[in-house]
Amino acid sequence: MHTAQSLVLMEIQKNLTPEELDRIIEMAWEDRTTFDAITAQFGLSEKKIITLMRREMKESSFKMWRKRVQGRITKHKAKAPKDLDRFKSKMQKGISLNKISKR
Repeated sequence: MHTAQSLVLMEIQKNLTPEELDRIIEMAWEDRTTFDAITAQFGLSEKKIITLMRREMKESSFKMWRKRVQGRITKHKAKAPKDLDRFKSKMQKGISLNKISKR
């Protein structure tokens, strides 16, 4: 029997390419990329992003990431300063509409 978390992850992985999964993980690690930006680009809620990170990372890396992003104002658009309108890194400039840039 699968847990609810496993079912969510299988659903996510079925709909995304390996490149998209890598990009989601990369965006989740970036300080200035909000969960809202990931949701807008890939359609994943913050809870699904956390589930994905838990599954795809070593336990120690996941714990370090969670500690890093919890409460960070730049990861939550509602908590961010009003003048913070940038949500993408310099590396992300070639990406639009879920297309991964050629690096």
